[in-house]
Amino acid sequence: MLQSFQNCFKIPELRRKILFTIGILIVYRIGGQITVPGIRDTVLQEYFTGAGDTLFGLYDMFVGGAFTRATVFALGIMPYISASIILQLMGAVVPFFQKLQREGEEGRKKINQYTRYGTVFLAAAQSLGVSYFLENIKGQSTGIEAVIDPGWGFRLLTVVTITTGTIFIMWLGEQITERGIGNGISLIIFVGIISELPFAVKSEWNHYLINRGFTKSLIEELFLVVLMVVVVAAVVLMTQGQRRIPVQYAKRVVGRRVYGGQSTHIPLRINAAGVIPIIFAQSIMFLPGTITQFFSDSEVMQIIGAYFTTSSMVYWAFYGTMIVFFTYFYTAIVMDPQQLADNMKKHGGFIPGVRPGKRTAEYIDGIMTRITLPGSLALAGVAIFPFFVINQFNVTPSYSQFFGGAGLLIIVGVALDTLQQVESQLMTRHYEGFMKKGRIQGRR
Repeated sequence: MLQSFQNCFKIPELRRKILFTIGILIVYRIGGQITVPGIRDTVLQEYFTGAGDTLFGLYDMFVGGAFTRATVFALGIMPYISASIILQLMGAVVPFFQKLQREGEEGRKKINQYTRYGTVFLAAAQSLGVSYFLENIKGQSTGIEAVIDPGWGFRLLTVVTITTGTIFIMWLGEQITERGIGNGISLIIFVGIISELPFAVKSEWNHYLINRGFTKSLIEELFLVVLMVVVVAAVVLMTQGQRRIPVQYAKRVVGRRVYGGQSTHIPLRINAAGVIPIIFAQSIMFLPGTITQFFSDSEVMQIIGAYFTTSSMVYWAFYGTMIVFFTYFYTAIVMDPQQLADNMKKHGGFIPGVRPGKRTAEYIDGIMTRITLPGSLALAGVAIFPFFVINQFNVTPSYSQFFGGAGLLIIVGVALDTLQQVESQLMTRHYEGFMKKGRIQGRR
């Protein structure tokens, strides 16, 4: 494998792509350190201390800590992701977007353009909300406001700065996709999550030094490292797991040429929904606790909020159920059995023993329903595991995020996709891939 990494830099074109990608990601990380003008950093850091278990902590993980620092990249690429998901959902119910999805390359370009417009709108709306939120932040010990000069001047400056930052990140991602290696948007999220790993390890090490000999031991810390490796391996298996449906294409004679007669398969993944169900469920589960923080004087709200804390069994039951529900829901959105059946029929393909058309669609839908159940349960297990690690091994919240959850799924998925692209570049130039037997498979 080490030789394969060395071969990456022997190919001039691949070397340029890798160095270009690294350069763009460095620019992204530099922008994540530039704070919005008019902010008191010390007050901001004091306020966000211990915010890891809230909706703010979830959002901050995806943007590499830029949100809690109120930087120009505070929203990260999340408005673009939100706009993409909205348009994808609309493609399942709105005829106009359904038509665009069937128009091939031209339709995809139009959808991408609408996604950009939606990104700008969402970024502007969210950045305005961020400006109001920042104006309400005060130091818990000093009572000093986080914003030096609140008012419409600060709000407009924040909207322009953060929206421009989001557009710039979107452009950086597109540049990586076109001229670099891997999917640019995914790599930006990947780097944002990975950048928090050194701080998480440092916090866990400090926590170990404080509790050494009491509730923590060196053997336990080493066991956690081994456990992390095992969890990552399990997530890789879940990401790669698929059910292959055999497809046979009938022979067709056109003039003097014979077309078809090939055997292939449809790879149906057990986790076709990816990380989206965890994000949806986690966002909803964090909302009650976040809202109750603004109603600290209400006894009723505090009672309701107590049921939605990580120490409550109601929280875990509801959270796991919602992940299973959203897995089925989003799988139904991204996988259309009828469209698959129609495309196969159009090109002369059929599943052996199954009649083309409606019966094929029903057959594929039945298999997807069955394999989605273990996939959704495994996804729920991965999502819940970090909280189990916190309770059983007294691990810091930031360190526990690398034992499962949305962050680990994104890290594994993006790493596999990127390595697959690099390996394809190597093998087309007659170099050996990363594995001597077989090839790395991405998520698609």
